[in-house]
Amino acid sequence: MRRRSIYGVGLCTLTLLAGCGLPVPHVPVPVRPHGGRTFYLSPDGDDGDDGRAPQTAWRTLRRADAVRLQPGDRLLLKGGTRFPGTLSIGPGDAGNARKPVVIGSYGKGRAMIAAAGTRGIGVYNTSGIVIRDLIVAGNAASYRSQDGIGFVTDLPGKRTLPYLRVKGVDVSGFRNGIRLHGGGKGSGFRDVVIDACAVHGNKDAGLVSDGPVFDAHAPGYAHERVTVSGVVAFRNDGDPEAAGHNTGSGIVLGSVRQGVVEGSDAHDNGASSSPQAVEGPEGIWTYDSTRIVLQRNVAHDNHSGSRVDGGGFDLGNNVSHSLMQYNLSYGNDGAGFLAFSAVPNKAHTDNAIRYNIGRDNARKLPDYGGIVVVGSRIGNLAIYQNTVLTRANGSVRAPALRLRTHLAAVSVRNNLFVTDGSPVVAAQGAFGTSEVVMQGNDYHSPEGPGLQWGERRYSDLAAWRKETGQEMQGARATGTGADPCLAEVRHRADGPDPRGSGPARGVP
Repeated sequence: MRRRSIYGVGLCTLTLLAGCGLPVPHVPVPVRPHGGRTFYLSPDGDDGDDGRAPQTAWRTLRRADAVRLQPGDRLLLKGGTRFPGTLSIGPGDAGNARKPVVIGSYGKGRAMIAAAGTRGIGVYNTSGIVIRDLIVAGNAASYRSQDGIGFVTDLPGKRTLPYLRVKGVDVSGFRNGIRLHGGGKGSGFRDVVIDACAVHGNKDAGLVSDGPVFDAHAPGYAHERVTVSGVVAFRNDGDPEAAGHNTGSGIVLGSVRQGVVEGSDAHDNGASSSPQAVEGPEGIWTYDSTRIVLQRNVAHDNHSGSRVDGGGFDLGNNVSHSLMQYNLSYGNDGAGFLAFSAVPNKAHTDNAIRYNIGRDNARKLPDYGGIVVVGSRIGNLAIYQNTVLTRANGSVRAPALRLRTHLAAVSVRNNLFVTDGSPVVAAQGAFGTSEVVMQGNDYHSPEGPGLQWGERRYSDLAAWRKETGQEMQGARATGTGADPCLAEVRHRADGPDPRGSGPARGVP
């Protein structure tokens, strides 16, 4: 009964989470007096005026750049109008958490900053900044090399600058939509919230943070307490000429200590990433970070131009003490949920993948699967209470769970793994229980459980238990191959989907 009730919750959650893919509506943030000056910009303004009222507004971003902004100041652009150029906020401009500098719109709608070969908004070696209710758009030159909204620090040492807020902003047409860039010695930003934004049509990534090269012997992180919520990242296509690094991801947290990505949607990214790339894009992922939570997000129809990656979610290199939970992943080229390490250290540790739902992932790349664990010395990884359904896409057939070599202390418990054909599980190594322990899972396909374990393939659980010690709890046998009665699998096994010419690719 308990197993059956879990299936019901999983399928209901699958349906409910589909709604997270809707675009985030624009909700204007009220402007409240907070002790500073207010400057106005309008295309009908005059740079010779004082800029202190809508009737005496300035006309250009260049004039606004000439003002040194102080705590509590506001720079407001007339909504529904377009301003060519760029805004630069430097060390001489600063607010704080109580009295931030606010950059936004006034009147009806959002103002547009139209950049030509430059950043849209650049914030350099300062903080206490709120950017809200704007459209930031780049041209072809900006797409090649600039960030739409770039927060950059290269301060000496490990100094972190506090308080950044970005809300209700649409960013497109840049190399990266929104970027947090830390210094080479570990300087960065802390207390960062990016909320209700759309990042789309950018080249390398929709939203990204990065920092110095990771040192496993002395871990350091450029950014602290980063929250990403309600962000829609789509059609960030990637760079077809960039073979040496990944491009085309939706949301990426790199070099972060304590971060959250929640309630966000990453879809249709990575389609133009390089066919020769050795690292590919992902929908939502993190690397070189610790204490990250990826939760209640949707990642679907993400792609890779090469034979690697292109998945939904990823805990990447050097990630520790992090959670991937309550997410929905479907229709991606690569893995639905990936734990990956390509570096020979023990920094990928103490992570969990739990309470997620995956359907029809690895649509292009059969070397992946629904949940995939790949890499060097991944340890203390817990995978539990996930519902994973994978079905063949023509000749492409991927398992619900794929395990590669060099794993240690990986536990896989109480998951539902379902495919429309064998194998359900593909393990590259014949793992002993000190490396991987499997307990309480349901392995189902119409052809039987289909367990690839090293060089052996098992067609029934009993033989696998006896020879490997898996699916045992002491002397008690665990696990099952019972049919969970998922309608989609029955349609594939019994004949064409009665709702159309074939199985539905989207969310039920």
